[in-house]
Amino acid sequence: MIAIKVTYTIKEDYVDANKENIQIFLDAFKELDNHQFVYTIFQVNGSNTFIHMSQYKNEAIQKELLNMPAFLEFQKQRDLHLLSEPTIESLTQIGISKNIW
Repeated sequence: MIAIKVTYTIKEDYVDANKENIQIFLDAFKELDNHQFVYTIFQVNGSNTFIHMSQYKNEAIQKELLNMPAFLEFQKQRDLHLLSEPTIESLTQIGISKNIW
């Protein structure tokens, strides 16, 4: 299992557009076998900071998801409005309340 956390802060005037672009790639993810990954996005309350938490069953589904055109376009647009580089953290799962796969 692969688990990744990405945190980034964007310009305030881009928050609504970022949310729209997130929904576009989430809709595209529905084309994939969603039994092989979980992708969740959070917005830190009252801020323009977003956190993407993703879990993948294996590297193959991770690569497929990260190379989808809608996701690549999201990243391209997001990067134009960043206040600083995203922080990417690789996580090790210690436990879970519900089996995902």
